Amino acid sequence: MSELEATPPAASTPPAADAPPPHAPLSWAAEADDEGLLSVLRDDGSLDPATDPGLSDALLLRAYREIKRLRLLDARLLLLQRQGRVGFYGACTGQEATPIATALALEPSDWIFPALRESVMMLVRGFPLRTYVAQVFGNSGDLLKGRQMPSHMSGRQVNQVSWSSCIGPQIPQAVGAAWAAKLRRDSTVVVGFMGDGATSEPDFHNAMNFAAVFKVPCVLICQNNHWAISVPTARQTASKTIAIKGRAYGVPSTRVDGNDVLAVYRAVAGAVARARAGGGPTFIEALTYRIGAHSSSDDPSRYRSQEEVDRWTQRDPLLRLGRHLTARGLLDDAAEAALEAELNAEIAAAVAEVEAMAPPDRATLFDDVYAELPWHLRDQRAELLRCPLAPAHPGGR
Repeated sequence: MSELEATPPAASTPPAADAPPPHAPLSWAAEADDEGLLSVLRDDGSLDPATDPGLSDALLLRAYREIKRLRLLDARLLLLQRQGRVGFYGACTGQEATPIATALALEPSDWIFPALRESVMMLVRGFPLRTYVAQVFGNSGDLLKGRQMPSHMSGRQVNQVSWSSCIGPQIPQAVGAAWAAKLRRDSTVVVGFMGDGATSEPDFHNAMNFAAVFKVPCVLICQNNHWAISVPTARQTASKTIAIKGRAYGVPSTRVDGNDVLAVYRAVAGAVARARAGGGPTFIEALTYRIGAHSSSDDPSRYRSQEEVDRWTQRDPLLRLGRHLTARGLLDDAAEAALEAELNAEIAAAVAEVEAMAPPDRATLFDDVYAELPWHLRDQRAELLRCPLAPAHPGGR
């Protein structure tokens, strides 16, 4: 039996996102399984009634729309990168279910410390698409004023911190933020993400130990997509699963089908409720697969087979949720075509508007460093503004 056919553990049903928890959240331990695989959706679109979290039709359609939008947005931005119109991009293709289901399970006051493939949570939580795209271009429409690396989107208005290209440091940062929430006695839960490669980094071990000892309100989620760029999971750890690593630290851990929106929602909603009630941290391994390249700088054909990609493509989270919606009478070919046309138009309008924007104003170099600009930087800014602008490059770039 393959790991994706493992029988999911039985458990009580957590609340839907649009309703308060109807039961005490500390039942998490009854369903935590760090060797099995929590699953809800079957490949044919049916679901397991024993693990169904009972999401409303509206929430299921919302999840499908968010996955579809990200799939189309990733395709458009990768095309722009290939055309030289943006410098770099990292797509989420095949891994959309975990960040989107997680975002739907959180409160607006909760904080997110993402890794590479969770930026879409900003959009799910209400961040404007136009401003999100502007961060990819790094122009004057970018709230970060073009200072951040490409594909490192973040936004204070949705409580999402930028991730670091150094693998792993966001994990102790998430734990530290959760500790601060506990000390302040507020109800914030902090979610920290990582890839499978990050669980081999010292930051992972430091964070897990601290989180357990101080019982901070955090949920740490590993998107195990089987490849740390070009290094397979088996070459970096001898653990039976990633989730099983939580045992050494005393952190309740579970393993979930990361291509199953309903299963991820169930696992995350239970962990978040447990953390909010004072039950401490949870570690979740979401088993998934990166269908595309690691980034626009990567050629995955050099280290993995097409047969492996094709096998995982059959478990595409968009297709699986689509089959379920179709079986429930919530989606048909006409609705799918209308949704795709709507989303493509929304994305095209955002790209057209953002690409026409000018670069960040050069005077913004001096912003956001000091609450009150010191005299020597005021002088430097004045000198900069006295100098004429260099002639624009042909084509505006």
